[in-house]
Amino acid sequence: MHRHLSSSEITQLERQHCWSANWDGVMVADPFDAALVRNVRFEGEVRVGAMAEGRMHGNGPVTLPEGITNSWLRNSEVGDHCAIHDVHLLDNYSIGSHCLLFNVGVMQCAGEMQWMSPMNENGNRRIRPFPGMTIGDAYLWARFRGRDKLLHRLDQMTCRELQDGRANIVGEGCVILNTLRVHNVSILSSLEQPVSVQQCVCLSDGVIGYGCHLHDGIIAQRFLLGEHVALESGLRLNDTVVGDNSTLACGEVGCAMIFPAHEQHHNSSFLIAALVEGQSNLASGATVGSNHNSRAADGEIRAARGFWPGLNASLKHNSNFASYCLVAKGIYPNEMNIPLPFSLVSNNAGMDQLEVMPAYWWMYNMYALDHCMRKFVKRDKRKVKAQHIDFQLLAPDTADEILHARILLKSWMDKAGEGNEVLAEGLECGKRRVVILKARQAYKAYEDMLYFYCVGMLRMLDKLPEPQRDDAEWINMGGLLMKRTDVEELIRQIEDGDLKDWDEIHNYWEQTWQHHLQDVNAHAMKVLLDLEGVSAIAPARWKELLRRWDDLERFVVEQTDISRKKDDDNPFRHCVYFDEDEYNAVLHAQ
Repeated sequence: MHRHLSSSEITQLERQHCWSANWDGVMVADPFDAALVRNVRFEGEVRVGAMAEGRMHGNGPVTLPEGITNSWLRNSEVGDHCAIHDVHLLDNYSIGSHCLLFNVGVMQCAGEMQWMSPMNENGNRRIRPFPGMTIGDAYLWARFRGRDKLLHRLDQMTCRELQDGRANIVGEGCVILNTLRVHNVSILSSLEQPVSVQQCVCLSDGVIGYGCHLHDGIIAQRFLLGEHVALESGLRLNDTVVGDNSTLACGEVGCAMIFPAHEQHHNSSFLIAALVEGQSNLASGATVGSNHNSRAADGEIRAARGFWPGLNASLKHNSNFASYCLVAKGIYPNEMNIPLPFSLVSNNAGMDQLEVMPAYWWMYNMYALDHCMRKFVKRDKRKVKAQHIDFQLLAPDTADEILHARILLKSWMDKAGEGNEVLAEGLECGKRRVVILKARQAYKAYEDMLYFYCVGMLRMLDKLPEPQRDDAEWINMGGLLMKRTDVEELIRQIEDGDLKDWDEIHNYWEQTWQHHLQDVNAHAMKVLLDLEGVSAIAPARWKELLRRWDDLERFVVEQTDISRKKDDDNPFRHCVYFDEDEYNAVLHAQ
């Protein structure tokens, strides 16, 4: 409950070098201590929350008392128990309780938030971020561009969201220190998941999700950040959606759509006009999308889950990569379409040929697969999971990719004949050879991966489920895997007006998640029946499949240990340590 200032409070404030052309426009909440407000200029309608002497707010080495000093407030609201000091202009913002703002230049919400252009630099995938927008929301809007009615409905919904006054908020517990400019940026912060913005240069036209940290020289324009995203160390970011639990630092990222659990923290990394479907890592020197092979800047790169371009890998638009593609270092001269998941892609410049080893991770780096299966869940720091995420490596999307890859491999192997080099078609735009390495071993490895997925999903059930009744592909909708039929139903309900706002769309996501496990089990059953070439699994055969799964699990454990042991047995890994005690203490201490 706010009240007008008393005449004695106005007199005290003016004595402390505070000014307002109309003190009736300044409202305060009790308890209010005028002694804590000094050298402040008030303009328009300003509301100030409760404050008390002796209460301190700290963030690292910075500890400041409650109150407002050396600042200019215009048409803004400050919550209870805040510390606002040396803010040159706070204009048209609503600051939540328990916030700390210190040494901030201009912090202003003026006009409408600008449109942003993820995935393509030509602007024809543009969206408008708003507080509460999920990564799935952004992808839905940016991806399905051929549906004019859908786009119109989403635009209308967003206009209503922004008109509700939620676009100029800073949530509870937020800390903003030593930042030059914050313009049209909404910050979703809470006491449980506070946001920290420190030593930033310029933030404009964006939404910052719960638990995010933006530190040290950040320039970000037209952006949407999910929850627990870290932007650090001189990153330059524009027109980009960044998924939950991601870290971006040092490099340049523009016009990108990045799903959850992405790592990119090297000085020279470069990501432009790309869809990266998360659980990914860009190494130092990776230039993804740095080159357009058309005459206009309208190319795109799409990389499914687990994308990992290695050191100094340079990739061109347009290129497409299946899940968990590891791209070895090198300058790749042509566009690529790699439909083989879990592959190692190499540019053999000496032989002037592209080389692809399918199922590389399963055959030679099981430790990395096992590590990936664990780390994404472990690093998920979200308290409330507004965006549902599938972290399993073997899931409907990767299983369907493996099925397709086996068809391709078989056709290429049949064409090559027994014992001959296996050449692929359609994987690179150009005339040079594309060689499939260890094709026959990969074909068998893919089969093992499918059985490991199917039986692994079904073995804990009391009864085997009915198989998935259609051949609908699965789509990664911002981290949540959905059948295309469910996505089409979502679009239909939006176009027909059955879903009238974003909250109802979010309810649809939630309803889909409620039957997600059943859908995955039905998909696993369908794949298993296809593998077996039968319409039903006999009890005796099911027992055999369970034994096969046990064997595969032992294989995974053994190969994980073997691939890790290769590192431990490498003499060059030991040569920098005095003895084994030091080695174990540094590398294996818990």
